[in-house]
Amino acid sequence: MHLAVQSGIATITLDSPANRNALSAPLRAQLSDALDRSAGDSSVRVVVLDHTGPVFCAGMDLTEPPDAVKGLPGILERIWTHPKPVVARLAGHARAGGIGLVAAADVAVAAQGATFAFTEVHLGVVPAVISVTVLPRLLPHSAHELFLTGETFDATRAAAIGLLNSAVPADQLDAEVDRYTGMLVKGAPEALTLTKQLLHASTMTRDFPAMLELSVARFASAEAQEGIRAFAEKRPPSW
Repeated sequence: MHLAVQSGIATITLDSPANRNALSAPLRAQLSDALDRSAGDSSVRVVVLDHTGPVFCAGMDLTEPPDAVKGLPGILERIWTHPKPVVARLAGHARAGGIGLVAAADVAVAAQGATFAFTEVHLGVVPAVISVTVLPRLLPHSAHELFLTGETFDATRAAAIGLLNSAVPADQLDAEVDRYTGMLVKGAPEALTLTKQLLHASTMTRDFPAMLELSVARFASAEAQEGIRAFAEKRPPSW
């Protein structure tokens, strides 16, 4: 994980390519710390959430215990309620919990080669926690289709259904991110914070506990444990 601040823009870079930037306990702790530090830095006007490697974030680290998902709501809430605008920059793919990070950001931009999938049902788990940030962004009929099928979809469709603000050719990604950050840094800091609060006034605080309870129960279920073993062993699950 790296945090760099330049010209009022804090860039937080997920840097665990060996496990496809999966949300392991160390990465969650580092990301939480970087978000807190950027929130408390008066010189920061905008936050960019970036990544190394070909995958933005593969979701939860499936090698960790089932209750590791308890660490996810805090991450999503830190992004969602961050006092500065957050821009997600995706040069690569996002899966499951990684899409929750994208949806929690205020603006999300991806290269057209990036792909997305809600893979939870294939593992016997439920996209419960991330639904709190994802569902407000997605067109309802698309949410039903993609949550239930786990189908992989591209960045162009992600933009069409509301997950992304923009999908551009890879060689235009940095320019598109700069276009958004350039507009955002012109906003008055307090006005931006208050406007985010206005936009994000929601039932998040109420919804996360219920969704977390459902998610933890599913990760610990026999069905999910079989799905996770099958994924690790590269075989079809028993169902």
